[in-house]
Amino acid sequence: MKKKRVKRMTPGKMDVIETYMDNPHFTRDHVESQTNPRRIKVQKNARESAVEMLFARKLLNEAQKQTADRFRSTWERCGGAGSAALDYTREVVDGGGAREAISERQIDAGRELVRCRQVLGARIYDLICKVCGQGITLQQIAEVKRDRLTAADNLRNGLDDLAEMWGIIRRPKVNG
Repeated sequence: MKKKRVKRMTPGKMDVIETYMDNPHFTRDHVESQTNPRRIKVQKNARESAVEMLFARKLLNEAQKQTADRFRSTWERCGGAGSAALDYTREVVDGGGAREAISERQIDAGRELVRCRQVLGARIYDLICKVCGQGITLQQIAEVKRDRLTAADNLRNGLDDLAEMWGIIRRPKVNG
């Protein structure tokens, strides 16, 4: 059996994609026009994160990408894998004040992540943490293609559930 060749990503190499984003200079005071567009075309490095790569390959739709970005932002606000414990035995250096334990933003982000876990369940939450929060690719998570496809399906379903929770999308209610 012939072994399949896998394309490896070279560090420092970029896959540039064109996409549209909200114009940061758009003003509502003026009429939308060519000189005042609501959305602009930008170039992005698709290898910046695992989510960008999935979106560039059209494996995630716009709402799923937006949800993944919101999850990543919440994850980073919380402090990544979690807040570090305070070391009370550490001596305070001259000029350095006492370290604040946990900020209000971190507490809110932690509560939001708990809410996400309740909606998703432990397995899907762990998958979304790895891909969206830590930036681990599906190839790193699963070596076998079938497992990668299953992980991609679970990732999309989990992102859809979060998008519905955050009001990014609305699914039609099924009467049953």
